[in-house]
This record gives sequence, structure tokens and C-alpha cells, in this order.
Amino acid sequence: MKTVNMHEAKTHQSRLVADAVRGEPFIIARSGRPPVKEVAIEEPEATSPFGLLAGRATFPDDGAEFAECETAATFER
Repeated sequence: MKTVNMHEAKTHQSRLVADAVRGEPFIIARSGRPPVKEVAIEEPEATSPFGLLAGRATFPDDGAEFAECETAATFER
């Protein structure tokens, strides 16, 4: 693992972060002591907003079914 001093980390922050995202974490040293380890955050998988309703609700393929229902009438003026 690469160790860089504080000045180098400030000067080359963009490059170091890009390296960390590619799986190359680094340590920032201050006065020769390593107080910080920089690693990339793993991004969670993207989920559909409808995933919360999986198995609990169904959605019609088109709006025709919704337009015929009683609930649709409450939204029409």
C-alpha cells in the first residue's frame, strides 16, 4: 500500500482518489506517522423504487386499467 505525505496528498488529491476507486488504497502520513487510510466506498446496488412494494402491489402495463377504476375518478375534476 502506498504512503504519501500530507503535502503530496493535497497536491495530487484527484489522482490519489481515482487510484483508490480503482482498488489502490493509500495512507496519508503526517510527520512520518500514518493517521489516515484512504479507501474507496463500495456503492450499493441500484434498486428500483418499486422494490419496496415487491409482492404487495401490481402495476398495470398501461393506464387503461387504472382509468376504469373507482380510484381514478377521485383524481379527475
